[in-house]
Amino acid sequence: MRVMRDATIITGPAGSTEAATVALLHADVLGSAAEMVREIQEQVPEYAPSGRHDARALRRGVDLALRRYVEMLDQHVGRGAPGGDWREIYRAVGAREMRAGRSLESLHAAVRICARVASRRLRAFAGRQALPPTVVAWLAEAIFDNIDEVARASAEGYAQAQEVQAGELDRRRRRLVEVLLADPPPSQRALTAAAAAAHWHLPRRLAVVVVAAPGPLSQPPLLAPEILSTFDDVEPCLIVPDPEGRAQVRALINGLARHHAAVGLAVEPMDAGKSLRWARLALELAAKGRIPRRRVVWCADHLATLAVFQDEALLTALAERRLAPLDGLREDKRRLLAQTLLAWLSCNQNANEVATHLHVHPQTVRHRLRRLTDLFGEEIRDPRLRFELELALRAFTT
Repeated sequence: MRVMRDATIITGPAGSTEAATVALLHADVLGSAAEMVREIQEQVPEYAPSGRHDARALRRGVDLALRRYVEMLDQHVGRGAPGGDWREIYRAVGAREMRAGRSLESLHAAVRICARVASRRLRAFAGRQALPPTVVAWLAEAIFDNIDEVARASAEGYAQAQEVQAGELDRRRRRLVEVLLADPPPSQRALTAAAAAAHWHLPRRLAVVVVAAPGPLSQPPLLAPEILSTFDDVEPCLIVPDPEGRAQVRALINGLARHHAAVGLAVEPMDAGKSLRWARLALELAAKGRIPRRRVVWCADHLATLAVFQDEALLTALAERRLAPLDGLREDKRRLLAQTLLAWLSCNQNANEVATHLHVHPQTVRHRLRRLTDLFGEEIRDPRLRFELELALRAFTT
């Protein structure tokens, strides 16, 4: 405060005049609260009488700033003792405004209105009291020093409250992900409560996207608020509500650099765990070559394979049992005959179609089929065993 720190003004020959002036100004300053509140309500929509605010809280905030201004004047003319930690009080005001859902811009607009009303009333007071210019100058500067302090401290409190709220919301969103992906699935009541706490609208359907990453992503992509994520986990994933099409999901995955991902089937929220399980299985099968390894694997494109490989240990046991006749052969011969047998079963036992599919002569196919008949007997034509044999062959040949 440049003018107020001038000792000739505060303690010089005019000091007694200034002290008397401050005493006269008290009532005028403290009496301006109603005018300030009225103009704030008229000019700032968020503080309008019909808006989302507590008129009493607005009046308390204005009274607080006015009392601080009077206290500043008293201290500089030697009338009052130092007050409390006003900055901390102003920070609390800023935090309260944030929690009430009002913007920082609206709060600062209200502060500026207070400054204009105070300046207008000071000019009128100065005219009535015939105050010298130097006294008017330090009184005016005190107004703006006080307003600056209110604005700075309230902004600090607002930002601190935002950080706390963001951290709490993040914690609640994490909890929601845990509830959604829980095994066994959550009750509808628990899921609804977790979604409400996280301010997340429960969608009609959702899909889980699992990312094949060696660990937590160092730079997770920026996501829309409705998309839940666990990018700091060992197995990062996204929960995409109401996926409207592949373009939408692909656009999300494009932000994951070169990582591979699998997109689970769209399911009701209660079944999110199933979508996660299918996406995990798709990534695993792609890594093993059971399904084509692409940057994005869509579970919807591989339903039969996913169904077959739900229990790979059981499938292995089936293959060991049904393909036992091939055990005594060399690996290359064994694989060749297995591929031929699978093609023959898939092509409705038509040797010519098998030849076209395998790019060999039909006579070659017939020669292999005779060898297969020697090994398997009539089992290869038994309709009751065909399904199991085909499953075993698909597991063996992929």
